[in-house]
Amino acid sequence: MLKNIGIVWFRNDLRLDDNEALTNAIKSCDEILPVYVFDERVMMGKTAFGFSKTAFFRTKFIIESVENLRKNLRELGSELIVRTGIPEDIISEISNQVKASWVFCNREMTHEEILVQDNLEKKLWAGGREIFYSRGKMLYYTADLPFPILHTPDVFTQFRKEVEKFVPVRLPLEKPNGFQTYRTGAVEPGEIPTPADFGFTEIEQLESKFQGGEDAGKKQLDFYIWESKNISKYKDTRNGLLGWSYSSKFAPWLSIGSLSPKTIYHEIKKFENQYGCTEGTYWLIFELLWRDFFRLIGKKYGNAIFRKSGITGQSPSLNNDEKMLALWINGETGNPFIDANMKELKATGFMSNRGRQVTASYLIKDLKVNWLWGAEYFESMLIDYDPCSNYGNWAYIAGVGTDPREDRYFNVLTQAKKYDGDGAFIRKWLPQLQKLSDDVIHAPDLADKNLLNNAGVDLGKNYPKPLVSSVKWV
Repeated sequence: MLKNIGIVWFRNDLRLDDNEALTNAIKSCDEILPVYVFDERVMMGKTAFGFSKTAFFRTKFIIESVENLRKNLRELGSELIVRTGIPEDIISEISNQVKASWVFCNREMTHEEILVQDNLEKKLWAGGREIFYSRGKMLYYTADLPFPILHTPDVFTQFRKEVEKFVPVRLPLEKPNGFQTYRTGAVEPGEIPTPADFGFTEIEQLESKFQGGEDAGKKQLDFYIWESKNISKYKDTRNGLLGWSYSSKFAPWLSIGSLSPKTIYHEIKKFENQYGCTEGTYWLIFELLWRDFFRLIGKKYGNAIFRKSGITGQSPSLNNDEKMLALWINGETGNPFIDANMKELKATGFMSNRGRQVTASYLIKDLKVNWLWGAEYFESMLIDYDPCSNYGNWAYIAGVGTDPREDRYFNVLTQAKKYDGDGAFIRKWLPQLQKLSDDVIHAPDLADKNLLNNAGVDLGKNYPKPLVSSVKWV
């Protein structure tokens, strides 16, 4: 008797808990073959403006996530087939090799990922095989929403009001206890690559504590909600800059799919049932709603979210100034709060939410540099890069995204004094400014020259003169 063989193609859903594609495959097939492909176009490709698509920190995080997924599958008596190359070619070849009936995967919603899906679908159809899509990245199921995707409100507040009180969040699917794997050993498992295979040499992660994988994601979920109970004060700490616990830090695991938004949501609800609702618990759910909103906007407008004119169709007057961009990237603008944030990103692959907003505003509104350049640099560097959230937030600040009527200009000096009042964040990343007093560290260009000399600061030599005079923000 012929057996139905299903390939589970893991993409940005590197987990066993709440994995709809895996669950559907187990229900539908006699034997399962889990597969992950490192897409060489993503791992080694370039963005339109020449940045590496996936820089070191996210590369390392993805590799660790795949390693952990393989470990967890092996504990169930299964295996993860790993390859590097073009996913649509490799999945098609493996499906022919094992005579698979179906390929199961979670659907992605942005242009490049959709092209991969479409190409694979054509190849499978040519061989009489089908692809079955599931949903795995969102809090809400699109079928549960009170509007079709193309009618998604363009303003977040309206979206939130239409969904948060009226649309239930489904329970996460349980992790399988086990399943029948396609003949172990019949397909070569393959080696998981190292960062060196993608052209990186190991570099020190400074203080980055991010470890890829579902196990590490669950550990952070347990720590933030239950062990430390930091979630209860999230609203008050979320704009922090230093340390590990000022925010949830869930984003890297969400972006690669090692944590499910539904799992996080229902864990928060358990916490609320035990300890009561707080502004902190509400605001963390609020952030999950933003993720869904940007994904739906990405689906609604397609490639427009990656264009300079955004979803408005009106291009802002911005320049392609490579010199200004390079100074911003390297944290050499002479504006300490900007430089400290950019140094952190380059050294760790992470930047606080507050830092992302202020540095984006500075590049766009103060330096007048093309916002797409900044968005692509963040795409390259961020360990938690998500296409819809990244480009959605950049377009939002550039005034070509959702709710374009609001002016999102951030006064750098005001932001620095409000969120880094004692200058501790600046001192950490700009040690040459350590001896400056709290009242001048945010704007050394306004300080008395003798004071600078006494602190060992020589503008234009050991710290740059500012691209934007702090007088603008006083």
